Amino acid sequence: MSYPMTDKLSAALTDLTKALADAADEAAFFRAFDATAAGLVGHRLFTLLVVCDDDAMVERIYSSNPVAYPLTGRKRMGPTPWGDLVLRQRRPYLGRDRAAIEWAFPDHALIESLGLRSVINIPIVAFGRVLGTMNLLDVEGHYDEAALAQVAALAGLLAHPFARVIDTSR
Repeated sequence: MSYPMTDKLSAALTDLTKALADAADEAAFFRAFDATAAGLVGHRLFTLLVVCDDDAMVERIYSSNPVAYPLTGRKRMGPTPWGDLVLRQRRPYLGRDRAAIEWAFPDHALIESLGLRSVINIPIVAFGRVLGTMNLLDVEGHYDEAALAQVAALAGLLAHPFARVIDTSR
């Protein structure tokens, strides 16, 4: 995937690189990442999930809405078509509408109840291993390929913080 460098993307990369250097811990960096992604492409919900040991489950390590999507919440995503695409094939998922949300997520009713009907899921990969996913959700039709490319260009900055979270949770 090629990433067209826009002024906004360049500024986002600069901001996140500085945030990674200056953050007190992973949670502080995740908050900075959330704010940067909101400014770059927008979202109503931003979550980060790590793949659990059995590769069938994912666990939430960050949520911009901890009431609806609390930390450490788990869901079975590995043995699903979405899991095959994002976790096994390491491909991003762009869901533009309600049908795409229903196809991808067993908790689609909760997602839809929050008015969320479009999604970007980006696998976070390091050294060939999927560590987890970055997930942005918004109203129907909010995301397109350009938005996907913008946030995908930032995803690699999450690899080290994800690895640290995984290492400390074992």
